[in-house]
Amino acid sequence: MSSSLQPIIMVAAAIIFNTQGQALLARKRHTEFFMQVGGKLEANESAQQGLLREIQEEIGVAARIVKDLGMVETAAANEANHRLLAHLFHVELLGEAQVSAELAEIQWVNVFAPIDLALAPLTEQYILPYIRQQCAESQN
Repeated sequence: MSSSLQPIIMVAAAIIFNTQGQALLARKRHTEFFMQVGGKLEANESAQQGLLREIQEEIGVAARIVKDLGMVETAAANEANHRLLAHLFHVELLGEAQVSAELAEIQWVNVFAPIDLALAPLTEQYILPYIRQQCAESQN
């Protein structure tokens, strides 16, 4: 099936990382792939509002949007034959992330070391490269 005929899932996704070059990744219950915190928007909800709600629901902490990074499209991780249209935001947490009932686990992973986890396409293709670039630029 060509990508133009595949159903589109629209989400808002958080890029969360610390000064040690570690990215916060989450794995939802009953899924295989680690991905960024975020999710589908509710009716009449902006991408920013939806993302801040999802962060609170998934990891139990308030957050601040640092930068709107725009939209990207890739394969969906957990829905076969679907495309993902994601609105990306660099986000700073205003507390410590905790695992919620929606999630199986969260992990802080070093983006400069091999990552031995099943990663969602969005995470592998867009999130981790962005974090690596930001960390490299902050070292200069």
